[in-house]
Amino acid sequence: MKRIVDSRFGIVLVLAITACVLFLILRTALLINNIAVLDLKVLDIPLIYGAGLIYDLAFLSYLLIPVVIYLALLPNKRYQGRIHRYIAYIIAIFVIGLIFFDMVSEWLFWDEFQVRFNFISVDYLVYRREVTGNISESYPVPLLLTGVAICTLIVFFIIKRPIDLALKATTSLKKRLVGALILLLIPTGCYLALTSETFSHVSENNYKNELAKNGPYQFFYAFFANELDYEQFYQTGDKQALDQRLRGLVKQDNQTFTSTVPFDISRQVTNAGPEKKLNVMMIVVESLSGDYMTRFGNKLNLTPHLDELANNSLFFNNFYATGNRTVRGMEALTLSIPPTPGQSVIHRPHNEGLFSLGSLLRDKGYDSKFIYGGYGYFDNMNYFFSHNGFDIVDRNSYAKDESVFGNVWGVADEYSFLRASREADKSYQAKKPFYSFIMTTSNHRPYTFPEGRVDSPSGHYEGAVKYTDYAINKFIEDSRKKPWFDDTIFIIVADHCAGSAGKSDLPLERYHIPLFIYSPKHVKPGQFDAIANQIDVAPTIMGLMNSSYVSRFFGKDVLRMKPEEGGRALMGTYQKVALYRDNKMAILSPNKKVDVLEDVKTVPTIHDRTADPALVDDTLSYYQGASYQLHNGLMLHKAGENK
Repeated sequence: MKRIVDSRFGIVLVLAITACVLFLILRTALLINNIAVLDLKVLDIPLIYGAGLIYDLAFLSYLLIPVVIYLALLPNKRYQGRIHRYIAYIIAIFVIGLIFFDMVSEWLFWDEFQVRFNFISVDYLVYRREVTGNISESYPVPLLLTGVAICTLIVFFIIKRPIDLALKATTSLKKRLVGALILLLIPTGCYLALTSETFSHVSENNYKNELAKNGPYQFFYAFFANELDYEQFYQTGDKQALDQRLRGLVKQDNQTFTSTVPFDISRQVTNAGPEKKLNVMMIVVESLSGDYMTRFGNKLNLTPHLDELANNSLFFNNFYATGNRTVRGMEALTLSIPPTPGQSVIHRPHNEGLFSLGSLLRDKGYDSKFIYGGYGYFDNMNYFFSHNGFDIVDRNSYAKDESVFGNVWGVADEYSFLRASREADKSYQAKKPFYSFIMTTSNHRPYTFPEGRVDSPSGHYEGAVKYTDYAINKFIEDSRKKPWFDDTIFIIVADHCAGSAGKSDLPLERYHIPLFIYSPKHVKPGQFDAIANQIDVAPTIMGLMNSSYVSRFFGKDVLRMKPEEGGRALMGTYQKVALYRDNKMAILSPNKKVDVLEDVKTVPTIHDRTADPALVDDTLSYYQGASYQLHNGLMLHKAGENK
């Protein structure tokens, strides 16, 4: 060890050991903080720390490439000079500071998402204004940065002596180049050998798998691998057989297919009787988990108004989100498609002119509007909605009295609802029906809202949930006074749950969200107990309006489902996609892996595809079909088709 420290590349070794110790401390702190959900067994510790060390070294081998090249090419005379000594100190301080900054960042990221850095962190890097604003409003940033600086200097002075020893080394050019070549083979080998998901899969408990990862490594992996080709990475089946299977899964008794092209599920929906030109006010609530509601067991009385509204609405007890990001919820609610692997369609190129609820209703004479209290450039929302049948109303266009209170994510919900009401007034005065897609923001960290609204303080999730409940109730009560209220359907649905992590890769409880359909004059109150999904909302709305149209939706009008059908839910993460029904879940993963989970609601057990071949084939039908449609233009909206 002394010989290596005294060599030209001794500083690389010192920094690598220091960084590994710091990563070890972070991994241990996260492990201790999550001990209650880990169910640790004897072999878990060596597996977690062993895999974790490999990923730590892999990241460091990439990080230190410029340092290795610099040290290899620097002549001995300059290497031992005063200027280089200070350069070496700066390099050391920079690397140590970067690791400490990462430790703090990962801790905060885990606190919110219960995972290491992933594609969410990549997205957030793009939208720095909202993210930095959210952090500054949620955490004591100056104190944290001061702590990072102090810890960095302490560690630097601890390792300064071995760095000074390394700076005295005299090494020939040949030895330097050979040493550099050996060191550079490490990141090359890591690039060729490591795959992010498979190698870190040390347990069926996903918390353990996350602990085995390295945050910075995961970040760059997600940055360079943000698109997943279905045909390349996922299990596929015979196209014709799956096409016929998919048709059987989406067809209902009032529908006739209009195309024989594989995976083209275009079908004529025919409803007898006159069409109802009802207004649609869709309130998409940020992070409203089902378990926030008293009716699902919450003891904190966070949603008294929504619990009461559930008794006066058609309320869905077994309703599930398709994903754990806002863009996934938006995608499902507007396009009625499964959550295909990789980024949401909202983020992908060539997402214009798709068949959406907005474009469908616009063809039928509606004012379709996307109303958002924040800046709609975030998550590419404005571009997606404006190119798929919606007019944009975001924070840039809010009047002064519509922006009385806000934070980095947007104005308080009550002001978004005020703007939505005014937009509805405009449509009513113009004698046009309207469809308003309202995306809320208040139930998001930093959880701030106007004072005097609820009995809990601002800045905590309990208060934010209560404020969300208050604002929705106020909006509905104010709407009762409007001339358009009687002929309006209010849809209240969450975009996703407040948290997404669990012991399994796709924890069912982290996808359970509420759905209300409220319209006193047109919708009879009741409880809907069959499994339903965000992709079912659009066709169900069209069914409530007794509308006939050509549909390309993957979802169903659940109110026409036969009692024996039981329902199903499609859901996914960035890499894994699934179909849930009958207390079973089929999960498709990269490397063409297929798993079947049984007893999903109690104690899930994992089996191979032979446990339920029909469930697996149905899962392949949905996801292979959706991927094929996206890449072959089968989801496009045909303007005027439904006028």
